[in-house]
Amino acid sequence: MLFGFNIWDMLVIIAYFLFITIWGLWIARSIKTSDSYFRGERKFKWWIMMGQAFGTGTHAENFVAQTGATYQLGFSTIWYQWKNMLITPFYWLIAPWYRRSERTTIGEMVEDRYSPQLGVIYTVFAIAYFIFNQGVMLQGAAKVISIVCGHQVSSTGIIIAMSAAFIIYSFFGGLVTSAYLNFLQALMIIVLSMMLIPSGLIQVGGFHGMRESLSPDFFRLFSEQSGMGLFMILMLAVNGIVGITAQPHILSMCATGNTERAGRVGQTYGAFVKRLCTIGWALTGIIVAAMLIQRGETLPDPEMAFGYATRELLAPGLVGLMIASILAANMSSCSTFMVNAGALFTRNLYELYIKKNASEKDILRMGRLSGFVLAILGVLFALTVKNVLHAFLFTETIAAFMGIMIFGGILWKRANRYGALAAVISSFGLYYLLNYLQSGQLMLVYKWTPAPFGWAMLAGFTTLIIVSLLTKAEDPQRIDRFFDNMNRLSDTGVAIKEKPLAKDHGKDLILLDVTGWFSKKRWQGFRKRYREDIVGFFLAWGMVGLLVLLAWGIMQF
Repeated sequence: MLFGFNIWDMLVIIAYFLFITIWGLWIARSIKTSDSYFRGERKFKWWIMMGQAFGTGTHAENFVAQTGATYQLGFSTIWYQWKNMLITPFYWLIAPWYRRSERTTIGEMVEDRYSPQLGVIYTVFAIAYFIFNQGVMLQGAAKVISIVCGHQVSSTGIIIAMSAAFIIYSFFGGLVTSAYLNFLQALMIIVLSMMLIPSGLIQVGGFHGMRESLSPDFFRLFSEQSGMGLFMILMLAVNGIVGITAQPHILSMCATGNTERAGRVGQTYGAFVKRLCTIGWALTGIIVAAMLIQRGETLPDPEMAFGYATRELLAPGLVGLMIASILAANMSSCSTFMVNAGALFTRNLYELYIKKNASEKDILRMGRLSGFVLAILGVLFALTVKNVLHAFLFTETIAAFMGIMIFGGILWKRANRYGALAAVISSFGLYYLLNYLQSGQLMLVYKWTPAPFGWAMLAGFTTLIIVSLLTKAEDPQRIDRFFDNMNRLSDTGVAIKEKPLAKDHGKDLILLDVTGWFSKKRWQGFRKRYREDIVGFFLAWGMVGLLVLLAWGIMQF
């Protein structure tokens, strides 16, 4: 045994580290420009985009938190992850926003829509978001691996080892390396999500054995007793749809494909693969709950459930594969975050305020160095994280408050910088005030509850509307340019003076400036001009129905 691992497990883990590092550095040979480093020159095929969206959107804290919640409260806690199930079809509608912006970062989009000052505020938020998220992801993986190895390796040592690997290949390879490794690591995550189930079912006597050991409430797809009531699911869905528009890596998830449709397919169906894997994580939690009851054991922390299952159910060699898959889940996301953080600092701070005449070589160097420094800050934050689920929901919640100005600014043409800033301040302020009054403690990360979040979001959107109407409108010419760009295709592939109108190709955007729906002109040729949005949106809802039906069917066994 070495560090608590069988020799076969260690060989698998070492082989994984060596392979992804060497392959990542080999891919990095082609990176010569900042556009290639930050956006992969927008050349990724749809399947790479799917792998990138799934790999970046799936982290160790997802299955750690979901398995722990299901172990404690039952299958209906799947809605902690499935909150975004109900909004996934909307990914099809919003993905083109980012490609049509023709920008590298959302900070630049905020500058175009509002002002350079708001762009800086967003950039500061986005950098903090990446630091928080990297910390949560690294701690989530460390929790699992530490349990599997019998705590013979500290979580600090695990975090440092993971960080060293993803920083090396991301530093040199940028988004190109990240995207291709994300695809490979996505396949490993899918294996991870299903690996524990067969041996776990054998161990507990199948579904019959689980039902004899656990309360019927454990097998409900929806249950108020789990704490996942209708209102909470609704608030989590609002959190998801508004928050994702401001998550700083969403631009690279949607805008780096070789076509707009590649971005739509990648983001939407990459997310659906995650929803499928969530069923496996939830089922694993139920298996662990039954196993512990049958053995007369308990866990001091519900979030130890996934690590316990790995240690107890997998044979030598397979444990190593599981650890490699956990590492893959984190390193794929951290890699993307590192590159995007470097892009934000370089494009929105360095080029605008530090070195305005920076050369291409300067920009590429600063992108690498700033991404490296911000990744190190994420590692330091990881050492402070205690509860993975609460920290995960916290990062999504702060994105939702920032998302008010992104989401509102696309949906409503009249929104201005004053309303956007007031909306962010009011939503953050009310959220922390209500949580303080509810808990009696002032903290950075509160346990997520729906009521404070719901009131904060309502205050934010109300403030956006009222303040925007009472203050000076943005420059009409600049706003018209912004929305005209959103109305034109970005798929031409060649430099032309004026891009074609999307409505002439059935690719107009339904969610763009929704107040325009009160005009007769907007309804002309509805089915033809919005064909891409309509067909893709309803196909995505069909996928939602299939996944819910699959989960319900499994719980009937």
